[in-house]
Amino acid sequence: MPKQHLNPSGMHTPTGYSHIVKAGDTIYVAGQVAVAPDGSVVGEGNAAAQAEQIYQNLQNALASVGAKLSDIVKTTTYILNPDDVGAVRESRLKYLNDNPPTSTLLIISRLARPEFLMEVEAIAYVG
Repeated sequence: MPKQHLNPSGMHTPTGYSHIVKAGDTIYVAGQVAVAPDGSVVGEGNAAAQAEQIYQNLQNALASVGAKLSDIVKTTTYILNPDDVGAVRESRLKYLNDNPPTSTLLIISRLARPEFLMEVEAIAYVG
């Protein structure tokens, strides 16, 4: 099966990348930030609100190819402030509580836009 590059409806339109690349049974989801479908930033200055939007984006991205959050096998999370770890963990528990995937958390100096407090990318497997 050839790989597919997808930008699902119901998600903001990316520039220069695809939200999803599906290669066989593996789904790669680009780093998701707190952006609503209309392109607006959600929860500026609010880590919990941004984490919630990010996990909703991941859920929407996966649903567009018939997958679920429970199909995620790996996440990489980037945050700016170590104090936001609690907000990230709370959302992870809410959305990925059953059989949580492997995970890497990195504290970095900046993201693509100053309004973003965090970003989460994921790999899912549906085989």
